[in-house]
Amino acid sequence: MKKHLQKIRILLEALPYIKRFYGKTVVIKYGGSAMIEDSLKRSFAQDMVLLKYVGINPVVVHGGGPQIAGLLHRLGKETRFIKGIRVTDTETMDVVEMVLGGKVNKEIVGLINHYGGKAVGVSGKDAHFIKARPIKMKGEELGLAGDVADIDPSIIRSLEDSDFIPVVAPIGGDDKGQSYNINADIVAGRLASALRAEKLILLTDVEGVLDEDKKLVPSLSLAAARSLIRRKIAKEGMVPKLRCCMEAVAKGVNSAHIIDGRVEHAVLLEVFTDAGVGTVIRLRKE
Repeated sequence: MKKHLQKIRILLEALPYIKRFYGKTVVIKYGGSAMIEDSLKRSFAQDMVLLKYVGINPVVVHGGGPQIAGLLHRLGKETRFIKGIRVTDTETMDVVEMVLGGKVNKEIVGLINHYGGKAVGVSGKDAHFIKARPIKMKGEELGLAGDVADIDPSIIRSLEDSDFIPVVAPIGGDDKGQSYNINADIVAGRLASALRAEKLILLTDVEGVLDEDKKLVPSLSLAAARSLIRRKIAKEGMVPKLRCCMEAVAKGVNSAHIIDGRVEHAVLLEVFTDAGVGTVIRLRKE
């Protein structure tokens, strides 16, 4: 009996969040360990299905850097990065499209569907919904590494309205049909803004944002996030993630979350509990 009562208490704790977020869109950037470890892959897929069943609309944007690097290595092709951006020549772009638009995307779709969801895979080139442009960096040639020029979210809205879970590969195209490799965090942030999403969630391989004492910061205002970057307390890979979240919040997303994807069911813990599993960024600290 105690076990059953505990389950009821858990459901009741989630009820206010289900009511608050019912009918809202949540954009989740899926990457890191959560895409590699089998138990985490399963828990992520289950999280997406549960969100949809309780009336919340998840939109998944996935990465795939390790998978791209692995195939390039097997093909004997060197991978080069400049300031964290993968230099993408034509051959590398072919691999990116094969891995992201094919293998990785379809694996995520298949897993969500296996657990009872209705997922549909798309890339930014489908219906021209992500228009891309090359990244310009003074003195450097980055090839087909791209940035988001514009997003038309209508295809994602149509899928949501038909009760599908969109799974987006971060590949964009220009007016000539040229493909570009775009950072998944950037795509997730811009798509969240275009959809006027309730939440943007970035799954990472760290606890969240840490302060100068290496302790987790549970919540940040935009001003506090800027301060962490300015004082170089936020460093390296955390800086672009913070900037992505800050931009999304400044453009109308209610909250952005940098959470620990190494924790099973991290998304459900963040959405349906008071404690959460990372750092939330809002316009102003509550």
